[in-house]
Amino acid sequence: MIASAVEFDFRCKIDNRYVIIDMQQWYKPDIVHRFYFYHFINTALQLEGLPLKSFSLGKKPLKEKKIKDYAEILPVITMIWMADETLCFTDDYASYIMTPEIVNHFLQDHLLWEQPELTQLLNEREKALEQLNNKTRSLNFLQENKLIYAFQKNIVKNGRFIKYHKWFELAEKTKNRLNKKAEFLKYKDDQILTKLMERISKEALGPEDFTYIDDYEQYLERARRYDQGKFNEGCERRIGERSAENCPEITSKTNSTG
Repeated sequence: MIASAVEFDFRCKIDNRYVIIDMQQWYKPDIVHRFYFYHFINTALQLEGLPLKSFSLGKKPLKEKKIKDYAEILPVITMIWMADETLCFTDDYASYIMTPEIVNHFLQDHLLWEQPELTQLLNEREKALEQLNNKTRSLNFLQENKLIYAFQKNIVKNGRFIKYHKWFELAEKTKNRLNKKAEFLKYKDDQILTKLMERISKEALGPEDFTYIDDYEQYLERARRYDQGKFNEGCERRIGERSAENCPEITSKTNSTG
């Protein structure tokens, strides 16, 4: 595995957790797999600094077996800042953790929820909670790891979480290349955002910066067109498959050798 090939936008350690933040700025079809991979790479990177522990092999002279102390691995939180896509969510964010499979079964068992007997429903809930709350040998560690998808469009539209809303709102405004300075005056009393705006201001950019931006935007447009073509191709294939299912005679004619 070439770990050096993986680059995080931001990685830090906060309150005994490793946190990475990555931004999804344009459409990629592999987003779920990509950030799942980043999430677990963030865990694997901790192996380099893990302390050793050992146990005796019971021989003389004394010999020991040294192994990594995996109990020192910290939970990982991965936040994916979605600048354009909402993944069909209307909420501001969606959080995923690893829970016992029985929890999914409980929620998705339609027959259970349709039956009128409340006692059976409560009994099944208790079974799920028993597994969910089992902390034997730190099983609860699994639920402390999270992938959080934050949707910029929804956050700006919904206007909740005022403390963080202005960050996403400012980011949304910067996506418009024709934006005006007056649109950002509302942030002038925030020292952090003011410093941020100074760094990304058009006035601070030189000819080389604008050339880089133009080249990068053209690259993004080409990449978007490529991915959109693959997306359209997949849609056409699925439509064709459905047509064949609905019209068996088409399939037989297509398979005919003449």
